[in-house]
Amino acid sequence: MSRGLLLFAHGARDPNWAAPFDDVAARVRLAHPGVPVALAFLEFMAPDLRTAGRQLAMQGCTHVDVLPLFLGAGGHVRKDLPELLAELAAAHPTVRWQLHPAIGELDTVIAAMADAAGQLLAASTDTK
Repeated sequence: MSRGLLLFAHGARDPNWAAPFDDVAARVRLAHPGVPVALAFLEFMAPDLRTAGRQLAMQGCTHVDVLPLFLGAGGHVRKDLPELLAELAAAHPTVRWQLHPAIGELDTVIAAMADAAGQLLAASTDTK
């Protein structure tokens, strides 16, 4: 089994918006050399999910973990993403597309956001 990772973000008209997501993808690639990692967007930016998924399938991935880079599971994650993954599964039936919870729902991410907020409070308290 050849495993790949498909990171999925919303997208925006401002190209600078994608910088943190590009950084996430780059860090994952650096930490896991040899594992194909693709970053896809729902709208406004390229590649879209179909294109990025096809690229992973063409690289020989037979199992692709799909991680939504959303803070919560709204309509895009609960409705749009499963429909898009069903299209990918139909187009690439030899690949297993495994959808994971939105990244913002993971305990480690919630803890990191709480820590960042606490550090902000501590820094603002230090300057008084």
